[in-house]
Amino acid sequence: MSDGERKFEMRPNTGTLFKNTDKKDDKHPDYKGKVLVEGVGEKDLAAWIKTSRDGKTKYMSLVLSEPWKPKPKAAPARPQPAQADPDFDDDLPF
Repeated sequence: MSDGERKFEMRPNTGTLFKNTDKKDDKHPDYKGKVLVEGVGEKDLAAWIKTSRDGKTKYMSLVLSEPWKPKPKAAPARPQPAQADPDFDDDLPF
């Protein structure tokens, strides 16, 4: 188990946020985590540190979303079998 990864059992209607050490862009969240919503299940939680328009107050903007899953790799397209040409006579005498 790595330092940033802790295993524990979440209780309903609780969650955790950890500093996003993979942040490479301002659009990436400052913090990421999980919440367990009773009757709904586990959700991803993302948080951004923001500053109010007057510049006096810092706050967190939150987004709750479905857990991220990698997109399955598309299977390579199979060539379609050639269709028989109705004008082709396959009954050759040899």
